[in-house]
Amino acid sequence: MSVRPARRLTASVFAVGVLVTASGCLAGQPGKAARRAAPAASAAGQLSPSAGPALTAAQARSALITEADLGVPWGPTQGAATWRDTLLKAATAAPQCQQLLDALYADELLGQSAGAYAVTALDDGDDQAQLRYQVAGDRRADVDRALAWLRTLPQTCAQFSAATTGAGPQTVQVYEAQLPQVGDARQGLRVTLTGQTVDDEGEAVTLTVDVAVVRVGDDAIVLTEGSLGTPPSDAVAQALELGSRRLAQVREQGRAQA
Repeated sequence: MSVRPARRLTASVFAVGVLVTASGCLAGQPGKAARRAAPAASAAGQLSPSAGPALTAAQARSALITEADLGVPWGPTQGAATWRDTLLKAATAAPQCQQLLDALYADELLGQSAGAYAVTALDDGDDQAQLRYQVAGDRRADVDRALAWLRTLPQTCAQFSAATTGAGPQTVQVYEAQLPQVGDARQGLRVTLTGQTVDDEGEAVTLTVDVAVVRVGDDAIVLTEGSLGTPPSDAVAQALELGSRRLAQVREQGRAQA
């Protein structure tokens, strides 16, 4: 099978890490535990903007990626994926793991943004995948605390059970995933939900959601990509590499015009 041109430049860098045995979970509300965790040390970044005026709504919109950036078969979304209500609207007895499920369902991995915010959604009809890409202006320390919280989840929520109203009980697994070296700090996760439903070939149906949060200066990029199966991981790397450069350039242009 030939490789689609839009995906040829990026390798599958969204590699899944080793599953670690789950331990206890901490209590918290969606988005709040991320802000309580200790700030993580920032990694060296690329093209990251220095401190300056807060990101504006127009700048956030300008920093979004589009279907043209990812190429065929990505296009504008046709609406929320059916698996969002069926599978992500789930309950578990472990509080911090519930926080993760709530954050995924609400699409608020950073909690509510304190600054400018813009979001776009794209669909891949070939792989039945949906990608949501957000740019948020926030305080640096808040984003770093959210990243620190995300880093704990492959241990605290490595594997747990969740109940859904639309698809019955699910086994949820959380893995750490590698991201391209973009921005100043970053964290990736892969979350899978596997239940009793089987496909036409008798295989268990698994929802896979890839999660990426990248801090660029004081701002953040949040990306989720989900699919009933294995989502196209090259889209994650391509979106983050292009999007982090675009966000840094938008900020530089804003400072130059100030």
